[in-house]
Amino acid sequence: MAKRRKGRDVHGIFLLDKDLGGSSNQALQQVKRVFGAAKAGHTGALDPLATGMLPICLGEATKFSQFLLDADKKYSVTARLGIRTTTSDADGDVVEQKPVDVSEAQLHQAVQSFKGAGKQVPSMFSALKHQGKPLYYYARQGIDVPREARDIQIFSIEVTDFDGQNVDMLVHCSKGTYIRSLVDDLGQILGCGAYVTRLHRSAVADYPADKMLSLEALRKTAEDLKRDGDCDWQQLDKLLLPMETALSNLPVVTIPAVKLVYFRNGNPVEAPTGELQGQVRTYSETEQLFLGVGEIESPGRVAPKRLVVY
Repeated sequence: MAKRRKGRDVHGIFLLDKDLGGSSNQALQQVKRVFGAAKAGHTGALDPLATGMLPICLGEATKFSQFLLDADKKYSVTARLGIRTTTSDADGDVVEQKPVDVSEAQLHQAVQSFKGAGKQVPSMFSALKHQGKPLYYYARQGIDVPREARDIQIFSIEVTDFDGQNVDMLVHCSKGTYIRSLVDDLGQILGCGAYVTRLHRSAVADYPADKMLSLEALRKTAEDLKRDGDCDWQQLDKLLLPMETALSNLPVVTIPAVKLVYFRNGNPVEAPTGELQGQVRTYSETEQLFLGVGEIESPGRVAPKRLVVY
């Protein structure tokens, strides 16, 4: 007999405002516990020294976490010039220290050189996997693993403050961009080295920042909703965003009522697709219930790819 999973079948996305310290997985487990959820997953780790938006997927929403992993991100970062560390942030050991003689003009020119499409070699202190283990596992043992440069895109990068040693920047970038590596590269261009002292993720895709809640605020809300030892789950679940918000960039296709059973059983069906191509969000015709991700096989025909089980 299959082991029954503990927890509630709750589905949706919680926008956590991650605090300083602690791993993303620790934050995930704490959010999962507060909601009493049977299943949870995050959508792209933040370092312990990083704060900000960390979407947590609960229940069936975990099926669509990859779409948020692939989404654009926005960061606010402070870089300290003159020092290079092993991890390119304040957690690492200092490996190089040089005097800083950088003008604002030189800084802006160097920063703007990152704008647009480019290549980036991931840091050894990243969660990228090599032979089943994250790169930081090898880095902590002093093992250097060859890494291929990856395609990234910096949509915008702006210096908001510079005091001669500390640089505040706003960065809008594609998936797979490591801000620590970007800052380290900036330091190399300037010839003095640099590392991250502060990193805050302000946006993932187009999720509203004002919907974020800290873990402390979430816990307090859950405590306030307790009556006779039991939480008012219906009220707590109102903090969740619908799972289909992870797919907001996909066009919508409505599955006709007469085809719904076939589609939910995994069969391609005829549906009004117009000129659409590729992946789509699918909804039932009558209830406008979110069904999951479909893919256009040909004009007027859509196949199920990743469906929700209610």
